[in-house]
Amino acid sequence: MERMRKLLLLVVLAAPFVAAAADRSQPPLFFREDWTETPPNLPVTDADLANKDLTVSRWGPGGSVIKKSFHDNKPEDPYYIWSGLCPGTWAVSLRKKGAMVDLRAGKVRWRSKQAGFRELRIIVQTADGKWMVSDQSDGPADDWRVREFVLADIRWRTLDIEKVTEGAWVKAPDLSRVAEVGFTDLTVGGRSAACSRLDWIEVYGIAVSGSASD
Repeated sequence: MERMRKLLLLVVLAAPFVAAAADRSQPPLFFREDWTETPPNLPVTDADLANKDLTVSRWGPGGSVIKKSFHDNKPEDPYYIWSGLCPGTWAVSLRKKGAMVDLRAGKVRWRSKQAGFRELRIIVQTADGKWMVSDQSDGPADDWRVREFVLADIRWRTLDIEKVTEGAWVKAPDLSRVAEVGFTDLTVGGRSAACSRLDWIEVYGIAVSGSASD
């Protein structure tokens, strides 16, 4: 009997840790985008989206020159988004037509390569039309690499999407209905020596119906 009571106690004490581990399980894939294998395009548009369920938006004073790039002389390179020509701050966001996503237990994965001091960050737009930018980022690397972000671990600042500048910390971010997900490095392009590059992006979360306010 005593042994049974000890086993029950262990089960009760372990329950919160088991629940936390379950929360870390992989949610379903909401969308993936890895750009069309077509000639480079300046700026990137919906025509460059491999996933036709998505739309793309460009933001900030540098957004008009965000490029979908590719190098014929480097066939090992992917088709990717490039910020090197941006004269001002910039951001790119993706929206799934007719749906939002619950990212409270969500993840974002991408393959990228930054140069110089560039740090690529996640941006989100919530159902009320507000924008936020992540404290976690993906810094410079000598080669392409995959990075995964667990959104429950991220702190968020407000984002002025027109200027693409960060603001105050968000005390209680609501990720239950997210309309757009994207990326920015919050700075200008510096050609190949100082830029951000993104090959593909995956967003994992629970799909919910509806669309954000404009």
